[in-house]
Amino acid sequence: KLQTLKSLWTLKPPTRTFHGHHRLLASDVYSQYESIRQGEQEIPKYFNFASDVLDKWSEIEKAGKRPSNPAFWWINGQGEEVKWSFEELGFLSRKVANVLTKVCGLQKGDRIVVILPRVPEWWLVNVACMRAGIVLIPGISQLSAKDILYRLQASKATCIITDDTLAPAVDSVASECQFLKTKLIVSKGSREGWLNFTDLYKNQSADHSCIKTRLQDSMSIFFTSGTTGSPKMTEHSQGSLGFRPLLSERYWLDLTSSDIIWSTADTGWILASLASVFDPWVFGSCIFVHKLPQIESAAILNTLCRFPIDTLVGAPTLFRMLVQNDLSNYKFMNLKHCMSGGEPLNPEVMEQWKSKTGLDIHEVYGQTETGIICSVFKGMKIKPGSMGKAAPLYDVQIVDKNANILPPGQQGEIAVRSKPIRPLGLFSEYVDNPKKTAESERGDFYVTGDRGTMDEDGYFRFIGRDDDIIISSGYRIGPFEVESALIEHPAVAETAVVSSPDPLRGEVVKAFVVLSPTFSSSDLESLTCDLQEHVKKTTAPYKYPRKVEFVQELPKTVTGKIKRNEL
Repeated sequence: KLQTLKSLWTLKPPTRTFHGHHRLLASDVYSQYESIRQGEQEIPKYFNFASDVLDKWSEIEKAGKRPSNPAFWWINGQGEEVKWSFEELGFLSRKVANVLTKVCGLQKGDRIVVILPRVPEWWLVNVACMRAGIVLIPGISQLSAKDILYRLQASKATCIITDDTLAPAVDSVASECQFLKTKLIVSKGSREGWLNFTDLYKNQSADHSCIKTRLQDSMSIFFTSGTTGSPKMTEHSQGSLGFRPLLSERYWLDLTSSDIIWSTADTGWILASLASVFDPWVFGSCIFVHKLPQIESAAILNTLCRFPIDTLVGAPTLFRMLVQNDLSNYKFMNLKHCMSGGEPLNPEVMEQWKSKTGLDIHEVYGQTETGIICSVFKGMKIKPGSMGKAAPLYDVQIVDKNANILPPGQQGEIAVRSKPIRPLGLFSEYVDNPKKTAESERGDFYVTGDRGTMDEDGYFRFIGRDDDIIISSGYRIGPFEVESALIEHPAVAETAVVSSPDPLRGEVVKAFVVLSPTFSSSDLESLTCDLQEHVKKTTAPYKYPRKVEFVQELPKTVTGKIKRNEL
């Protein structure tokens, strides 16, 4: 098994050179797992991210062998700031673990729903759940009462933690949640029927023994964003979230203990767990967080100028928004590496960012079920429109509907080899949904439901969700290529392309367009013709949108993905 694993992660080794500042201390946590990465030692049965990674970094820190930057650095944009070392993170998270176990009575394997914005308490609860073996179910702050009810009922969670904003929504549905026993509120005030989280943890003892957990023990359940149908409960284990970055060859982030990383992902999204918890802390890096009640260009740009952030991770929407500013007025303090994930990034936006900042945007691709499976690594040649090569640990292929591997250049479904050995980063199952879990496998592969191609060099391109592909007069059209063409036009601020029924062609391409402010008073009929001609010139003429509708905004999921099924 180890040999197979080893061969899997050496299938497409990324060609990268590590310079002097990238050589890690022999005493760091990541280096201690080198013999396992080389296949010389077996993967351990037991692993707990809190005791085996965070507490180890705390010891290294105490011995003076880690740079002096914090492990966690939070600001709210209004002058408040929180900085924790690994030692302080350990001290505070043990107190929170005692709140969850002693006050709330939660035991290993119990489930807790946590719906908080980007506040320090979210990170404390994450680490406390690891220590106590409690299964964390994160949720996005924009959830409605109906969303919360669905999550509480489906997950059978016995405890919920939220803030003043969502407490009334929880109260409106709590009577329908038979498993819910405890409600904790992160608030300066009190609320009837709720325990005050801050008061409780401040008065708790910091004496807590980390529970022993196996690699396959459940650690988190994510509700997938569900662009179609109800969200599914995607379960990840100690192994898939916590141990995977230790096993991967430096993986997609490639950080050191002196780096500071900022991911703007919402706390309910798996990217927040990957880029703001597990992967950076494996390397002992500092996780930077801005509360960002709204994602605003000025707040982001000013933060990059005022703080020594090395690495920025954001959704394509973030970069699309930032390039609309005059960036010559901003001098970034330390920014060296930018990454984008969640949906494809238009090549036009990459070019604008590069010309305005001198920095490349490295694309990553993954899903709630897989974590990051493709990535443009540091030092790798960037091919605009490509999401890079397969990440270590994953054998990613393009397959047909019978799970046969397709040759380079041929369009099919993006899939990850899951047999004979399931790669460590893959989700465990869709909880309580064996039918959906079985449907996600085809032959020897986990199939993503996304269509794409791979070129001769092993670079992948995303075409669209399998169910988003438009078939018009027999032509297969991926919405993303039409959107990329449209976004190049100065009148288009944002766009989404979907299939629309047509009696003659079966389906035609329809574009929903949000106009840039300067074009808001244009003659829409002539602008429609303009846009159609522009697409015909930019991409294959048969792909042009035969229907165009102008809208104020596009419907999006709480993670910012466009809800194409609504359109």
